[in-house]
Amino acid sequence: MTKNEKFLQVERFLIENQNAHYRLAYSYVKNKENALDIIQESIYKALRSIDRLDEIEYLKTWFYRILVNTSIDFIRKHQRMTVMDDEILDGYLPKTEDEQTDMDLLDALNSLTAKEKSLIILRFFEDLKIDEVAAVLEENVNTTKTKLYRKLKKLRLEIGEGI
Repeated sequence: MTKNEKFLQVERFLIENQNAHYRLAYSYVKNKENALDIIQESIYKALRSIDRLDEIEYLKTWFYRILVNTSIDFIRKHQRMTVMDDEILDGYLPKTEDEQTDMDLLDALNSLTAKEKSLIILRFFEDLKIDEVAAVLEENVNTTKTKLYRKLKKLRLEIGEGI
């Protein structure tokens, strides 16, 4: 595959999956502008390092790794700055029991470290398979499974559902 063909495939992937990429970045920073900045930076990094993508079938995990790492780097750089969209702020005034449960889950997710949050988001919100999550996080599949079940247990306890 030529570099131009690879570039076109990456470009097509980025365009076709832009909503999923935005959702993933937004799940880290909870702010539209910051999520868009993360996506822009991730695309720049991906296109700059396209030669490192040896096999095109790993495109999804390759780009997700870049996106997750860029999101985590952004959070580290801007830890003290917390900006929220109006939708998020409105969400802090739950009106129903379901909304209260959602807030408990959101609070529990926010209590996790960036790596722990990545594990949950990639598996359940982005619907990646365990082996894909392990590849994105650059971990062994069994290690990923163990961490995932440990974090799920922690989340259940935090939102009061028990085991």
